[in-house]
Amino acid sequence: MGITGIGTYLPPRVRTFADTATMVGMPEQWVLERTGIRSRHVADDDQATSDMAAQAVSSALMSAGLTAEQLGLILVATTTPDEPCPSTACRVQGLIGAAQAVAMDVAAACSGWLFAAKVAQAWLTANPEVEHAVVVGSETYSRFLNPDDRATAALFGDGAAATVVSRVAGGEGFAPIILGSDGSRGDFAWIPGGGSRIPASAESVRERSHTVHMDGRAARVFVYEAFPKLVTEALARTGTHPEELAAVVAHQPNPILLRRAYANTALPPDKLVVTGDRVGNLGAGALPHALNEAAVSKKLVPGDKVLMVAFGAGLTWGSTVLTWSGTADHALS
Repeated sequence: MGITGIGTYLPPRVRTFADTATMVGMPEQWVLERTGIRSRHVADDDQATSDMAAQAVSSALMSAGLTAEQLGLILVATTTPDEPCPSTACRVQGLIGAAQAVAMDVAAACSGWLFAAKVAQAWLTANPEVEHAVVVGSETYSRFLNPDDRATAALFGDGAAATVVSRVAGGEGFAPIILGSDGSRGDFAWIPGGGSRIPASAESVRERSHTVHMDGRAARVFVYEAFPKLVTEALARTGTHPEELAAVVAHQPNPILLRRAYANTALPPDKLVVTGDRVGNLGAGALPHALNEAAVSKKLVPGDKVLMVAFGAGLTWGSTVLTWSGTADHALS
């Protein structure tokens, strides 16, 4: 199974680093030195996670030369669903008119797209009558941020990225996708309110329990430890040498953290794709958005190898090597 179409959607409203500095009450230089994020996109008041996901899916379908009616599976990875029920994937199915598709959400925070890609891989293998799946990461973090919390308010952005997953020629597509979780560290990054443990109430809203909470130091240590291990494991599992890679695509927590974690590996320095400086942390949408960037900026052609690394709340993590089978000519951003 491999990627045969890809597309992204970013809402038109932009929040610059100067806007962020004003919001968190810190100098502009503080924002740049701590995060490296120069701008982020912010959803309009009438946009939800499913709306942006549907836009990204439409672009990915155009890239693949498919219609929504040809989809057999829709997987949405998100931490910021439209509502607790129904699934955001079902909302997307309705928006794009994919009447033949099974639709469900995958919850694995910023690793969600890679987790969902493995589900799509297994689904297509087990159901030969299904020819195409779409895997989308979409987030509307602007509704879940506490402007008084500098650790999170300066990081997250809104947007979506989608990929069409289909059967591809031998030698192309996903290598085994390696995944992992550690629930004992679930409070490194979380949204405590709005669920069954802390249901919505006037008190929970007043205490901003519905916003992203993060132990920044613990999260950084996790990324520094996990990144080189995930790289080593993916390369070893697939027998891939670093010099064979056309690009390295990873979750984008923030450009400074990502580059420092990358520096702890033996990978070629020019292979890393960085998008967080322009869009911030897109959560489950970050990795596929960066993949779309790689398809365009690295001019990927069939046969190119892309190392993919994901990590997120849960804790969750994953990695794989993707042999490109799509075309950069149709990648939309």
